[in-house]
Amino acid sequence: MNIMGCFYKEIILQKKPRGIHLITEEIYNKCEEIKNIEKGLMTVFIKHTSASICINENTDELVRKDLKYYLDKNIPENDPNYKHTIEGSDDMPAHIKTILIGNSVQIPVNKGKMSLGIWQGIYFCEHRNKSTNRKVVITINY
Repeated sequence: MNIMGCFYKEIILQKKPRGIHLITEEIYNKCEEIKNIEKGLMTVFIKHTSASICINENTDELVRKDLKYYLDKNIPENDPNYKHTIEGSDDMPAHIKTILIGNSVQIPVNKGKMSLGIWQGIYFCEHRNKSTNRKVVITINY
């Protein structure tokens, strides 16, 4: 009989400028408990509505720049049709980007490491011009 467990930890991502940032190592360093998990499923969840988390290319930083360009071009600030503007011209576009990208990813854990593909990394997408520290919840079911 297997006995299942669940690990839970909240971490803070330090303030980053608007853009798409590779945070795989930051997650691993702030959640060293991963090293103790033989096999499991990790969820990384961001507790915000104007920032997002996803998995994509981990080698060429131009991918992140191109993705930011695409998002900003297709979801512009100052659209006169936006009604939710009280928090600034970047707020509604940030909410739209977060819905499109998402607020969580799931990653298998194997022998104390995230089982990502060779070209995969965890992206933190900051969609606001004035960023703050961001709270992230990491759970691992094992």
